Amino acid sequence: MDVEKQQPRRPVDVAVGVLIDPDGNFLLTSRPEGKVYAGYWEFPGGKLEAGETVEQALRRELHEELGITIGPAHPWKVELVDYPHALVRLHFCKVFAWSGTFEMREAQTMAWQSLPVQVAPVLPGTVPVLGWFAAERGFTGATH
Repeated sequence: MDVEKQQPRRPVDVAVGVLIDPDGNFLLTSRPEGKVYAGYWEFPGGKLEAGETVEQALRRELHEELGITIGPAHPWKVELVDYPHALVRLHFCKVFAWSGTFEMREAQTMAWQSLPVQVAPVLPGTVPVLGWFAAERGFTGATH
């Protein structure tokens, strides 16, 4: 009996911005209509293009999606998430400074949140980040 070997999926690299305001709140945005997981809440960002660093991709994506220019991106954690549609390597960067006015250029929604987040549903790739925040902040209980 011949069984076809399934090729391992190559991960798609994605830069993710964890924007944190002076009060410690973090920004979540909803996924726009027409995208996989539309309506789910996530940290904003997007795929790296050929030759881009994580910070370059994050800077480009947040300007394209939100209309802001970010200050330094501080690499934080990397998480591999196996979605049904793609294997995604998420490069999370904390961002504490930005300029410009937020514009929802993809008809998404934004919400400043703290733990536990009040928006739902939360994208599976976002859940670990909420756990990292809980650990950093000594938060106990459900994060979402």
